[in-house]
Amino acid sequence: MAKRFKAAIIGGSGYGGAELIRRLLLHPEVELVRVASVDYIGEPIANAHPNFEGITDLKFEGLAPAEAAAGMDIVLLGLPHKVSAQKVPEIMSTGARIVDLSGDFRLRDAATYKRYYGADHPSANLLDGTFVYGLPELNREAIKKAKYVASPGCFATSIELGLLPLAKAGLLTGMVETVGLTGSSGAGIVPGPTTHHPSRAGNLRTYKPLDHQHIPEVTQTLLAAGAKDLQLSFVPISAPLPRGIFTTSFAHVDEKLTADEIKKLFLETYAHEPFVRVPKKRLPEVVAVAGSNYVEVACQPGAVENGRRVVACFSAIDNLIKGGAGQAIQSMNLMLGLDEKLTLEDPGSWP
Repeated sequence: MAKRFKAAIIGGSGYGGAELIRRLLLHPEVELVRVASVDYIGEPIANAHPNFEGITDLKFEGLAPAEAAAGMDIVLLGLPHKVSAQKVPEIMSTGARIVDLSGDFRLRDAATYKRYYGADHPSANLLDGTFVYGLPELNREAIKKAKYVASPGCFATSIELGLLPLAKAGLLTGMVETVGLTGSSGAGIVPGPTTHHPSRAGNLRTYKPLDHQHIPEVTQTLLAAGAKDLQLSFVPISAPLPRGIFTTSFAHVDEKLTADEIKKLFLETYAHEPFVRVPKKRLPEVVAVAGSNYVEVACQPGAVENGRRVVACFSAIDNLIKGGAGQAIQSMNLMLGLDEKLTLEDPGSWP
């Protein structure tokens, strides 16, 4: 039976591309027609992603963006930051819908983009809301109507979902301090001095402390959700695991807010969210969500000072799936009027 929609991936040789390919090959309604890349041109997909050996006859194609997008209902971009912004106008000219996994269209301010991404935005005119921010738990209805979606960053997704109930309730104000640990796959497929296995295994190392590019993304998103006067201090840490993110955010709420009220707030916020879980008898952990599109969140109260109670909000995700390709597929499903859970309900493996 012919599938209803056709999709192309541009930039499919990395780890995120592998997850996009995997989900689309399983998709009952969307056919993966082509995968464009500057690497492995003319070679089978399995030469870059051995898990597809014997699964598909698709090959990497060296196509210009407009060629790759021609005739497609949807295009998923797995291109690097700053590259995606250069290619998007050409793709838009084909009429295809776009889900962009880079950071190029998440921010609304060109000066902020330059500050955190180190370059002038080549398509700054598109930062006016042309792209909807693809966090379904906040923007589901807007995503359904969108033609262009900017999929959130991995750290940003984890931090935002850990704090979203407080923001939506108008309880998130002032300074928030976050520490986040991430798996090595988040650094991409090309090893570097700080990401190569011998230097990463058995090691913890911070990078871009208080200066990570997801800081303005998180701030912009939580302010839109209802936070007030928000300031985020964020320290990311490279962890010795292949995939997964665990973030702990310390915020301050009114001292009268009890532990039961906080728990109820999180349960009610995520009661109808298909991929967000609030564990009943334990706290979030990476191994429970690795390999899946699921998120685990929780928030616990602490000490009181000057009428404000410290709360620690925890979040665990898989950086390549809910933090990347899976969330992009979730948005794609919504954009195409499909069940947003399609190809994303597998629970991952244990242990």
